[in-house]
Amino acid sequence: MDSWLSTYDSTYRLAQEIAEKIHERNRYLRNGENPVKINVTVRSLMKRLNESIGQLRNSLLRSVSTRQITQLEGDRRQNLVDELLTKERQLQDSFKSEGAAPDVIRSSLMTGGAAGSSQYNPWVMEEPEETRGLGVGELRQQQQRVIAEQDAGLDALSSIIARQKQMGYDIGNELEEQNEIIDDLANLVENTDARVRNQTRHVKLVDRKSGSCAMMVVIVLLLIAIVVVAVWPSK
Repeated sequence: MDSWLSTYDSTYRLAQEIAEKIHERNRYLRNGENPVKINVTVRSLMKRLNESIGQLRNSLLRSVSTRQITQLEGDRRQNLVDELLTKERQLQDSFKSEGAAPDVIRSSLMTGGAAGSSQYNPWVMEEPEETRGLGVGELRQQQQRVIAEQDAGLDALSSIIARQKQMGYDIGNELEEQNEIIDDLANLVENTDARVRNQTRHVKLVDRKSGSCAMMVVIVLLLIAIVVVAVWPSK
């Protein structure tokens, strides 16, 4: 089992033990008995609880910073630590009340207290509906199920990202092929345009030569006509 979760379970049980001790202290006060010894015990347990929560926070920070766990798992564990901090403050408030506040009993930690009770119980407000009535082992199993579901969700997300990545590669390859085709068409158009320009210049050249030849023929014919007229005997 994960050492962090083991520490969390022991810390949670320690909080339960402190709640039982405070309940016992309050019972002493109601009966007029001296609660000095149990107060010393509660203070010692509260100190251990504070140190254990600090250990959980530091260990979680190292795990997240070194990426030993996923960000989702880090957020889930941070929520657990925040819940422990809230419970610690509630226990401190209950202990400092010297019996004036309602009892925080062990059964209320997991079941939400007696049905129909009108007393305020801070543990009931913090206990989510889906975990009420569950023991430590059952809570651990539920945590493992949640982690498994998160892992399955991450696997599905990873598959989607992989498919999108492959689609990106395919689109990139298709664009490269289209660009090559466009380049070939551009070269073909350029070559065709060059040939058209050459043919146009050739046609113009031939046309100019043809015009010059026709003019020469006309001039020759005129000269012949002049000569004929000149040498033709007059009547």
